[in-house]
Amino acid sequence: MDYIHTVQYYETDKMGITHHSNYIRWMEEARVDFLSQIGWNYARLEDMGIISPVLNVTCDYKKTTTFSDQVSISVSVKEFKGVKLHLAYEMRDKEGNVVCNGTSSHAFLDSEGKPVRMKKEYPELFDTLSNLVIKMH
Repeated sequence: MDYIHTVQYYETDKMGITHHSNYIRWMEEARVDFLSQIGWNYARLEDMGIISPVLNVTCDYKKTTTFSDQVSISVSVKEFKGVKLHLAYEMRDKEGNVVCNGTSSHAFLDSEGKPVRMKKEYPELFDTLSNLVIKMH
């Protein structure tokens, strides 16, 4: 299920257009929601001793949004092999027009900052994410 974000007044600039930095924040909101939807919310991960820092973010802006616009954000697993998680985001306005495409990459680390061997240490989470990878033809 997509995450819906309503553009807030403070997210717009002097011209009334959403400031570009907000799209990255929305990606984070959608990612947190996505993980909750698949049963692996951040609180659960942190309780397990897993932290997941952002390694990379990209945004490809297609169309502007303005105050009170509703933006639907879909999140999909682009790639996952156990060490890094690569997510893709597609943001659409109410009419279905793509307003932004983005990606983010994340590592899975333990509380000491060392990479987690997901397949061995957390096989259930590994399987969940592996099964969500978009199959490219």
